[in-house]
Amino acid sequence: MSIDTQKFRVAAKKVISLKDYDPGSRDGFKNKKSAKAQLREDIGLMSELQYRLYAENRQALLIIFQAMDAAGKDSAIRHVLSGINPQGCEVHSFKHPSTLELEHDYLWRHYSRLPDRGRIGIFNRSHYENVLITKVHPEFLLAENLPGIHSVKDVGEKFWKARYRQINNFERTISENGTTIIKFFLHLSKKEQKKRFLERIEKPEKNWKFSAADIEERAYWDDYQKAYETAISKTSTEFAPWYVIPADHKWFSRMAIGNIIVETLKRMNIKMPVVSEKEKILLQQAKERLEKE
Repeated sequence: MSIDTQKFRVAAKKVISLKDYDPGSRDGFKNKKSAKAQLREDIGLMSELQYRLYAENRQALLIIFQAMDAAGKDSAIRHVLSGINPQGCEVHSFKHPSTLELEHDYLWRHYSRLPDRGRIGIFNRSHYENVLITKVHPEFLLAENLPGIHSVKDVGEKFWKARYRQINNFERTISENGTTIIKFFLHLSKKEQKKRFLERIEKPEKNWKFSAADIEERAYWDDYQKAYETAISKTSTEFAPWYVIPADHKWFSRMAIGNIIVETLKRMNIKMPVVSEKEKILLQQAKERLEKE
């Protein structure tokens, strides 16, 4: 049983409200067993398609994960991509920009980590932090030393409109040069986040996952929801679509993500390299020499 992935895809230019998306949805899957079976099947297909992508060496796939804290980005990456050959895949987790990174435009550090042709790249958080956390905390923008931005009062609607345009242009450019982009927002409910935070506090083996700053950011929940709604609405395009994935049930979100990745790889129409007649002759000669040893 697969899913209708179009339910989760945000149409280009659509203005969304996250209240219209149920974070607890299971889309007809009643239990983990059927979802895990589907994920196993998709992991196998993903491995085969990645092999073809690597062999073709003409295209790349960029997968972007964004979410509120505790939504399950790390575990989704670990489970869904468990069948991927590490030689053809790289994961980048973007933290607070370094001093060097702040000396460049905010897209600079992301350009340098885009996947090579034939590879899959994963951004665990991404350039979208620059219209999410900075939208909620515009004071962080002051560290970028931007011309004309001397205080928070200088950050207006014109500034944000320009940022969304820059992100769309960035994604359009890499898409037109052979990198397919899919973006996942793991949509977690506030109630489920509370449950997961408490689990991290109560279980010693999970204490390292929790930070007091997580509680501070939780206080801005509504602001973050609005920032995500705007960012997704402004930047879901035909060449770089957003998918809003229900995240209250990790087993469902992992299955949905796996299904969408496989669908995307299939649509890329990856071609295995064709061996020329001259190369076939050389292969036959090599075979004959080996058999004579």
